[in-house]
Amino acid sequence: MNKVIQERDKCIGCGACASMCPKFWEMGEDGKANLKGATNADNEKYELELENVECNNEAADACPVQCIAVSQE
Repeated sequence: MNKVIQERDKCIGCGACASMCPKFWEMGEDGKANLKGATNADNEKYELELENVECNNEAADACPVQCIAVSQE
């Protein structure tokens, strides 16, 4: 199983992830990105397990503060 991890407290709200991968990312009312369907694993660290990471690699690469990680197993 693959995992997408977001360190939301580091997010600056640029919207690159939501532009690159709107299926999984959206901008929240607080101006930061939300990983759709993710669970809060630990203090502003959100995780989502996926069979196929799809466009999340592009979202991670586009993030200027590198707060998105994709682990592929």
